[in-house]
Amino acid sequence: MSAMALLKKVGLFLFTIYALITFVIAMLLVFPFAMLAISAGKVKGGNLVYRCCRIWAQLWYYSIGVSHKEIYEHPHDTKKQYIFVANHISYMDIPPIVLAIHQPIRALGKYEMVKVPVFGWIYRAAVILVNRKDAETRAKSVRALKAAIKNHISIIIFPEGTFNETRQPLKSFFDGAFRIAIETQTPIKPLLLVDTLKRMHYRSLFELNPGENRVVYLKEVPVEGLTMKDLPILKNTVYQMMEEGLKRYISYPTP
Repeated sequence: MSAMALLKKVGLFLFTIYALITFVIAMLLVFPFAMLAISAGKVKGGNLVYRCCRIWAQLWYYSIGVSHKEIYEHPHDTKKQYIFVANHISYMDIPPIVLAIHQPIRALGKYEMVKVPVFGWIYRAAVILVNRKDAETRAKSVRALKAAIKNHISIIIFPEGTFNETRQPLKSFFDGAFRIAIETQTPIKPLLLVDTLKRMHYRSLFELNPGENRVVYLKEVPVEGLTMKDLPILKNTVYQMMEEGLKRYISYPTP
């Protein structure tokens, strides 16, 4: 390894340590307000927790030199209710989602994340937890997502389920988001996270870089009148929209 490469690696490591420290500091600053918000009840309290999370994300981005940008390829109505779906490729997917969605929202989140100190406490209050290995908790999470929709709260799901570690735009989608959309007759709004892999690669937490972090809003996909027999077509339609969208912003190797 050359001296320049070694220096760059050490600098990246030190920056990541700094970023992790500021992550915790920003979280600690909003933690008392988030805990106070929880006392306001499941619906109102949850909405307030998300506002606290937005403040946390803004503070952290500012401290580590990451800039948030939203690109609207089509108009977006924040007064409407949606099932948001987004690609999933990095631990840095969470902050841009928190910053980009300007309406009451609940996310489907991995249960493992509650183990992270401080962050895990707020995470538990802000998301609908799911353990994909347990059928009972999967069913419970689906009921909770539907309950959020009944309370006029949008939801967001990563339809790939886990990180996309392929060299292609997307992995295959699970049915969950599209099944809920049809059952509740809630339109789908696809989002693209086009810079999160550059900000932090999934292979290591110690590869965090400053820079731009863009979120792209695609066209709404209506589901009015659709039934379960239309689920494969709906899922494929959204998949193709997101795949084509990602290719407009990111260069991928030829298969």
